[in-house]
Amino acid sequence: MPDIEFAFLADAAEVQPGSKFNILGGGISRLNGSSMPFVHPHLALVVGLRLTAIERNRKVDLGFVLTAPDGTQVTTANGVVEAHGPQDPNDVVITIALDLWSLTFAKVGEHSVRITVDGQERKRLPLHVTHTREAKPKQTYLA
Repeated sequence: MPDIEFAFLADAAEVQPGSKFNILGGGISRLNGSSMPFVHPHLALVVGLRLTAIERNRKVDLGFVLTAPDGTQVTTANGVVEAHGPQDPNDVVITIALDLWSLTFAKVGEHSVRITVDGQERKRLPLHVTHTREAKPKQTYLA
């Protein structure tokens, strides 16, 4: 079964097949909302999938689910990944970036991004959601 070489959340990610990937604001593990519920405009889930020579040219079901602290689903998705390329005895890492738009967070606490490969959970990313009330501006009077 393919391994997950790396996985993280970022503000944005761009992946070119067979090339480098570009990340903006990588390593997100905390979000802060000024009111609850709040909508976060965009996150990118970046996953590096390590495939052996035998696993190449085969379909792999890659999925994820984002859950709230009580286990309810915030969002989920899955798809089929298939890496093509020349015969090579070495492992290859393919990078996948998934855009997550307009996520609604209704609860504070430890959320979790669970990543599955062929239906089995292979990686879990914590995402701590907090609520900070915006401080009212202090009034000052001029005499």
